[in-house]
Amino acid sequence: MPNRLAGESSPYLLQHADNPVDWYPWGEEALSRAREEDRPIFLSIGCAACHWCHVMAHESFEDPDAAAVLNAHFVSVKVDREERPDLDQIYMRAVVAITGSGGWPMSVFLTPEGVPFYGGTYFPPSPRHGLPSFVQVLEAIARAWRERRDEITRSGAGLLEHLRQDAAAPGIPLPGTAAPSDLTTAVLDAARNQLERQHDAANAGLGSAPKFPQPMTIEFLLRAHLRTGERSALAMAEATLEKMARGGIYDHLGGGFHRYATDAAWLVPHFEKMLYDNAQLARVYVHAWQVTQTPLFRRVAEETLDYLLREMTDPAGGFYSSQDADSEGEEGRFFVWSAAEIREVLGDGAGLFCEAYGVTDVGNFEGKNVLHVAADPRALAAKHGAAVEEVEGRLATARRALFERREGRVRPGLDDKALAAWNGLALAAFAEAARVFDRPDYRRAAEAAAGFLLREMRTADGRLLRTWRGGGARVNAYLEDYADIIEGLLALYETTFDARWFVEARRLADEMLARYRDPAGGFFDTADDHEALVVRPKVLQDNATPSGNAMAATMLLRLAAFTGEGAYRDAAEAALKAVQPLAAAHPTAFAQWLCALDFALAPPTEVAIVGDPASDETRALLDVVMKPYRPRQVVAVGRPGETSPIPLLAGRPPLDGCATAFVCERFACRLPVSDPMELAAMLG
Repeated sequence: MPNRLAGESSPYLLQHADNPVDWYPWGEEALSRAREEDRPIFLSIGCAACHWCHVMAHESFEDPDAAAVLNAHFVSVKVDREERPDLDQIYMRAVVAITGSGGWPMSVFLTPEGVPFYGGTYFPPSPRHGLPSFVQVLEAIARAWRERRDEITRSGAGLLEHLRQDAAAPGIPLPGTAAPSDLTTAVLDAARNQLERQHDAANAGLGSAPKFPQPMTIEFLLRAHLRTGERSALAMAEATLEKMARGGIYDHLGGGFHRYATDAAWLVPHFEKMLYDNAQLARVYVHAWQVTQTPLFRRVAEETLDYLLREMTDPAGGFYSSQDADSEGEEGRFFVWSAAEIREVLGDGAGLFCEAYGVTDVGNFEGKNVLHVAADPRALAAKHGAAVEEVEGRLATARRALFERREGRVRPGLDDKALAAWNGLALAAFAEAARVFDRPDYRRAAEAAAGFLLREMRTADGRLLRTWRGGGARVNAYLEDYADIIEGLLALYETTFDARWFVEARRLADEMLARYRDPAGGFFDTADDHEALVVRPKVLQDNATPSGNAMAATMLLRLAAFTGEGAYRDAAEAALKAVQPLAAAHPTAFAQWLCALDFALAPPTEVAIVGDPASDETRALLDVVMKPYRPRQVVAVGRPGETSPIPLLAGRPPLDGCATAFVCERFACRLPVSDPMELAAMLG
């Protein structure tokens, strides 16, 4: 008989709807029962793409004996961490404080008031590797709840005080340092030097195994190169982007990136695919192509976005959250190949393909092969006495044939909910790629996504919602939802120059300031009328996605450049000042902050162009402004005589009836120009 999760919309929660565990979703019903029956709460947090979440579900939550212990002694609550990042952040900090590390599945024990007193991550069904079994943990907690309540109360009180102190001052500088009163480029230089020390000279990327994509860090390196002209930052970015694109972390048949590599050489991935990874990586590959014109970077950006269009797009216009690592009960089964199957599909073409993509009879992953670029077409052409174009053509034909064969396999599970923040990141990627690569299909996808977010993921009074699935949206939005959607809308405005996108971005920013701002500086992750939790979370550190605080600072700086509104810049600078020491010491954990700081310290280039956006004259000016990588500029376009809601365009008459560009810094403008070459010299 299904439990209470059967009424939820999250695919992750629905996966547990038939468990024998008497699960509750998070909410007052569960908390009230715990209070009324004086039971501890067992809180399990995970997500649909989490491999070890599936393992623990199968081993323990589907086990009638384990379920009987849970049902007898606990109120059991299941949470999708992607739907409720506030709960995930609060209780992950508690688990890290208890055990020294965290991860998913997260297993936390709470008082009926929601105060954590014990926790961990994965617990096995029987004792192994120094871990007690899950049932042993449950029985010990139940016994302590009955017999040693005072110890639990003290433990919970100590943890709660730790969480409150952490939430009150998450940006405290490192010991022996003080937050500087002014923003300084010394932070940017220190961060770049730190990244140089961490860079893996042999395999690129940072550190050793496991290797995670770091799109925000790569973005910062591109900006560092632009700011200083030094080659080292660009070389690190290029090497990392190339190694990832050649490695097994990239899907060479279908496009898109897996979550991370389990080894230092980017070869064997953890196979789930996340929207947020692919949105951010596609965008940074677009930027790298703008800087270097390397064909590989453009190809990877387009293949990644094409993958999102093909497999991760809902007919309503939004983007799905993730694809699982597992299919048919095996991790990676959908993506890996035996040499025999490749020979069967490709026939005489198999030899060349196996050379190119490192395929052997032994394999590199549990007897199968993760495809990776072992030899590039130029080397293969020289070896076989063939033209490079011929080799490239034969490999492209082979990839298509294998892709078609793979399409017949059982697909990994799809988490088809749309999350507002992740959709904002995807919107920005499609909008920028549409402009840079002149791809009308990407522009249509971006416009559809923006329309979806503003139509489907808002309340009747215009406030954003967090999660959508199958026609219905729910859960109040978080800071990151607002900040990432503002980012996407501004990117779409600078692609289409349709003022409605700017108007919506500014309206959301004003609401974000009104409901999320911390008077002490920065922003809370939850709105001022959000459900009361044991603490009000305020996360500064970037993770796999930008922190809401870092993206909010980034977007407010951009809006200040568009509008001249000092309140936007003041809020961003107040947030930036608090994190500078941390960003200098830990650049990968504060990479989006570093990008925001880079924008704040360089006088922003504000470009206002007056002319018909469809005319050749205006397009010639826009090509000068928009085709290169210019991360520290904002661009507005308006028709002559048009009253625009964008202050940057106010009082800008065209020069002699021609399309005219005004280049400004903080609304102090140079002489207007109509000639593209003059504009290029001015911007150069």
